[in-house]
Amino acid sequence: MRSSWRSCTGASIPHEKLVLLESFITERTQGLFGDRLRFELAAARAEDSEDLRGLGTYGFIRGASAFIIGAVHRDIDNLEDYGYLMERIVLYATQLSLATCWLGGSFYKDNFSARINIRPNEIVPAVVSMGVPAGNRNMVDRLIRNVAGSKKRLPWDRLFFEADARTPLQPEGAGKFAEVLEMVRLSPSASNRQPWRLVKDGTVVHFFLCRTKGYRKPMFSDLQRIDMGIAMAHFETVCQELNIAGAWKQATSSPRAVENWEYTVTWESH
Repeated sequence: MRSSWRSCTGASIPHEKLVLLESFITERTQGLFGDRLRFELAAARAEDSEDLRGLGTYGFIRGASAFIIGAVHRDIDNLEDYGYLMERIVLYATQLSLATCWLGGSFYKDNFSARINIRPNEIVPAVVSMGVPAGNRNMVDRLIRNVAGSKKRLPWDRLFFEADARTPLQPEGAGKFAEVLEMVRLSPSASNRQPWRLVKDGTVVHFFLCRTKGYRKPMFSDLQRIDMGIAMAHFETVCQELNIAGAWKQATSSPRAVENWEYTVTWESH
């Protein structure tokens, strides 16, 4: 159900939904790799529609009435945890029928940093806009989606592989992971680059980062590592939904991979 929405009505999010979001967010403080993170819901109050005016998005977002802002230590070992936790929040907001959109660079970092009371040596790698979805996407929203190819996703044979990391994995060979991998394929990513590569070896699935050539890495915001965390959130969420028991592991030795892939993590089924 979830897709990026840059067009919202401007209406305040109902109080009962804000309460549920606040509760959900406060429970997300530690990532899969042990990193400590903090997220804050900045929401316009019904009596103060101007409350978020200073949180600029360069005109890319219209009518948003809330933002999820996260902060991590500048020396965080990875940003996968950031993507993983934030996407869990995004999926929960979708469950509440709210519109969301990831913003990796098109926002005023200083203003958002001030809103979350940034601490020394902390950064705000990305934020998520949120609001009541408009009935139709506006022209800017449609243009951005067309340019980014938001409706398109890479096919299976570009993303998922058999144990040798070179033979494409087909849906009929994915077994219980077929629907899980399809939901990973539909995960959002910066500029829709889909940098994840997954290798299925029996009941084990290895995650690798395949960096997009020429893709600019913003200072302190390695967006493609955040993308990996988003893919991990989709993978785990669907496994839980389908009662596929398992856990994340760090391989003691790097699994076989293509030369330019960076190993991230392994899912090991129980």
